[in-house]
Amino acid sequence: MTRYSVFLLLAALTTTVAFTPLPTSRWGIHSQTMTKKAELHGEKKDVALDTDFEGVNLVRVLGLNRIKKFIRKSKRNAAAGATESVQVTSDVKSGLKLIIAGAPASGKGTQCELIKEKYGVTHLSTGDMLRAAVAAGSEVGTLAKEYMDAGKLVPDEVIIGVVQDRLSEDDCKTNGWLLDGFPRTPAQAEALAAAGVTADCFLFLNVPDEILVERVVGRRTDPVTGKIYHMTFSPPDDEEVLARLEQRSDDTEEKVKVRLEQFHANVEAVKGSYSDIGVEIDGALSPDEVAKAVDSAIQSKVSA
Repeated sequence: MTRYSVFLLLAALTTTVAFTPLPTSRWGIHSQTMTKKAELHGEKKDVALDTDFEGVNLVRVLGLNRIKKFIRKSKRNAAAGATESVQVTSDVKSGLKLIIAGAPASGKGTQCELIKEKYGVTHLSTGDMLRAAVAAGSEVGTLAKEYMDAGKLVPDEVIIGVVQDRLSEDDCKTNGWLLDGFPRTPAQAEALAAAGVTADCFLFLNVPDEILVERVVGRRTDPVTGKIYHMTFSPPDDEEVLARLEQRSDDTEEKVKVRLEQFHANVEAVKGSYSDIGVEIDGALSPDEVAKAVDSAIQSKVSA
C-alpha cells in the first residue's frame, strides 16, 4: 500500500480527523496537517470505523487493532503539531530586527545588554563583526583585513558585505538582531537598504553634549579586571583599585568634542533614513528609565 493510500485510508477511518492541505512545496508535493474537530469544541466522540474502503474489508485485511493504532497515532501527531504551533506563534518577542544609535557615552552598551537579555536578539557591533570575519577567513573578511593591515579605513561596501554575511547566519535568522551603532553615515544607511536589510525599530539615545563630555572625561578603567568606573557617578570603594585606575588616551575633553562633531555631522541624515521606524529617547535619564522607554518604543513599532 502506498503512502498516499495510507493517507486516504486514515481520512476514511475516522470522522474526528480532518486533513487540511497546505501550500505546495517546491517539489510539487502537498504537505498536510491534521486538526481534531471534536476536541476543538471540547467534545469527546467514539471513533466511527468505516470497515468497507473502496470495496475492501479493512478489518479483515488490516485487523481491528491495527486500524485503531493508526487512529491513535494520527491523534498524537495532531496534538503535537497543535502544541508546536501554539509555542511558535505565542513567542512574539523573537526575531526582532533592531538598530540602536547614540553618541559616545550615550549609554548604548548598557541598553544593548538589557535589550539582548529581554528579547533574545543577537547583539552585533561592526568591530566585533569585522574581527570575526577576519578570523573566519571569509571573502569579505580577507578583503577587510587588507585594509586594516594597511592602516586604512575599511570601505563601506566591504563593511556592508560583512554585515550581510553576519545577518545571514542562523542565530540572526532565528533570534533576530540588534545592530549597535551602525549605520553611522547616510552612505552606510543607503547601502544597507540597497542590500535589502530592513529593521523593525530604530532607537536613538539623545544626550546633551555637556553630559556626554562629563561621562567620557570621568571614565576610568581597571587594568587588572577591565571594569570601567566613573570618578563622579560610580567610583570604586577600594583604595587600591582607585590607585591603579587608568584613563583612555581618547577620553579627554578635547578628543571627545572632536568625536561628537563627527557624530553630529552624520546622525541627522542617518535618522532621516529611518524616520518611519525611528524613536528618539531621552538618554540623560537613569538607565532604568531609559530601558522602560526603549521597551515602549520597540513595542510601539513592532505592534504598529
